[in-house]
Amino acid sequence: MPKRLLQRIMPDPEQLKANKNLRFLNRWLQDGNIWRLNRRAAAGAFAVGLFIAFVPLPSQMILAAIGAILLRVNLPLSVALVWVSNPLTMPPLFYFCYRVGATTLRTPAEQFSFHLSWEWFVTTMEHIGPPFLLGCLICGLISALVGYVAISQLWKFSTLRKYQKRRKLRR
Repeated sequence: MPKRLLQRIMPDPEQLKANKNLRFLNRWLQDGNIWRLNRRAAAGAFAVGLFIAFVPLPSQMILAAIGAILLRVNLPLSVALVWVSNPLTMPPLFYFCYRVGATTLRTPAEQFSFHLSWEWFVTTMEHIGPPFLLGCLICGLISALVGYVAISQLWKFSTLRKYQKRRKLRR
């Protein structure tokens, strides 16, 4: 079941390889391992994508693609999973990361309001930066581990169930 569902939502590798905007990546896109969909590739893609989703940078999809290529896990799945942190979920997600980091460092959580300016960013990051970044790292590692184990176990369970059904039909 997970394999069929994932195959349905993944883009076609040939279309991506033929895309003129991605030609400079052709050498890396030729690796068959980043397009395979098996238990290791899917679980690894979940780990990469969920970890990168907690990286507070605007280039999450690029980082997920690089991680997938380096670790030779499923590329489309890794890139798609960074959208766990999208413009709607980012504020509560990153606030949660800040609270995790503040709790871990045993510092009181500070109240702050958002102002779109460079001065605000620099001043605020001096105070909330360390707990925020530590919280992002902790949440990223935990979500990557949980995602890897959950998909791996779900895949095992699905394969075992399919095997048992086949075995039952043979009798």
